[in-house]
Amino acid sequence: MSKIGVLIGPKFEDIEYTKPTDAFKNAGHELNTIGFKSGQTVTGKENKTEVTIDKSASDVSTEEYDAIFIPGGCSPDKLREDENVVKFTKEFVESGKPVLAICHAPQLFITAKVIEGRNVAGWKSIIVDIENAGGNYVDKEVVEDGNLITSRGPNDIPAFIEASLKKLG
Repeated sequence: MSKIGVLIGPKFEDIEYTKPTDAFKNAGHELNTIGFKSGQTVTGKENKTEVTIDKSASDVSTEEYDAIFIPGGCSPDKLREDENVVKFTKEFVESGKPVLAICHAPQLFITAKVIEGRNVAGWKSIIVDIENAGGNYVDKEVVEDGNLITSRGPNDIPAFIEASLKKLG
């Protein structure tokens, strides 16, 4: 089974974290949370879900993981302020390994400058950002472009999980 790094920061979209991670765990995949600081606790937008960070982005490498998962909400916007998170995201996308991203997650791709020429879905408020960064916004519940699997938001979670599990094998 795959070892998945979950890039997560404060104010993530609770359901975009809980539903996919439950499905990944139930399928036998191992998950590690990656954020600003090991041991830090981050809370979802709805203040229902708390997640403790396993590893700091400065202490991880692409070789440690088979895939990464980036839930949406405000988390990706907060995460992209950290150069270590951006560097890790860039290296991971460029590695060709699966990158599973939903809602606002493409904000990390924009800052990492890995979106140009790629087909992606994302939350409607970042469509112009995706296009301005050279990405091709596709209004579908799941968009697969090479190693990237992206979805628009909470309504797309079932299709996102299905496509992600298929990609993970």
